Amino acid sequence: MKKPIRIGTRGSKLALWQANHVAARLEQAGLPTEIVIITTRGDVVLDRSLDKIGAKGVFTEELEESLRTGHIDIAVHSAKDVQSTIPADLELLAFMERERVNDVIVSFDPDLDLQRPDLVLGTSSTRRKAMLKRFLPHATTAEARGNLQTRLRKLEEGQYHALVLAYAGVHRMEYDGLIRHTLPENQYVPATGQGSVAIESARNLEPSLKAELQRVLDHPDTHLALVAERAFLRTMEGGCSIPSFALATLTPERHVHLHGGLISLDGQQFIDVKQTAPADDAEALGIRIAETVLARGGQQILNDIRQVRNTENVA
Repeated sequence: MKKPIRIGTRGSKLALWQANHVAARLEQAGLPTEIVIITTRGDVVLDRSLDKIGAKGVFTEELEESLRTGHIDIAVHSAKDVQSTIPADLELLAFMERERVNDVIVSFDPDLDLQRPDLVLGTSSTRRKAMLKRFLPHATTAEARGNLQTRLRKLEEGQYHALVLAYAGVHRMEYDGLIRHTLPENQYVPATGQGSVAIESARNLEPSLKAELQRVLDHPDTHLALVAERAFLRTMEGGCSIPSFALATLTPERHVHLHGGLISLDGQQFIDVKQTAPADDAEALGIRIAETVLARGGQQILNDIRQVRNTENVA
């Protein structure tokens, strides 16, 4: 009997859906599994926005420590939650096939009017807040932390008219019937990795096991897209706390097209760059687009954001 592969995950329903999805794929390939639930800082601290609790690794740090100690063999993350730089003793083994990448607006009101002047939208994403200020400037955004079910409870209690969420999570939790608007991904460009599930391991995990995990779980097209997007994010030196965005797609010729950029917190400045490159240059493409964004005013936007954050931390 093979030793079970211990799959580390957060304990929310969505995180467990992802972990069970991974387990099912592995079991189908003849690899027994065991799911290990681990609580992260992001699950515990719910009274502050992500940018105020140090968003780097906020949903991954404890899982990564369990990889180091050997308590788990792999960690399952929402790819958009994975920090831009992975510690040297760890690695991202696989990116699973991507779901639709769009942001969606979810509400219990079937006739929700996005143009109503008193519109209140709940979101915990710095990127979404900034984009809503740009594209729906009459709307007010309100902090919406917690797992999906907690956010929906707050929505039902009337704290917001609607929530802005990733389609992938809404769909996986079977709340499609609450989607009132699907936001176009060429305007509301998603966060790096949105819609994909990332698999992380310790670098010293047994090589033949790593190869088998990659064979069963990795989706090559998604992986290629994420190489470009994560190179962009890494060069921007950003994470959940900055309103950057990146979406890579594959052309019919198997080239990588990347749309990446940055938006100021008030939504007034919007810098985006689109370029295409051969698949072999996916990482270089991400770096090049990030450097272009920074040179076109993105560096000043980042400096302004850091100044705001420092002022808030002092206060």
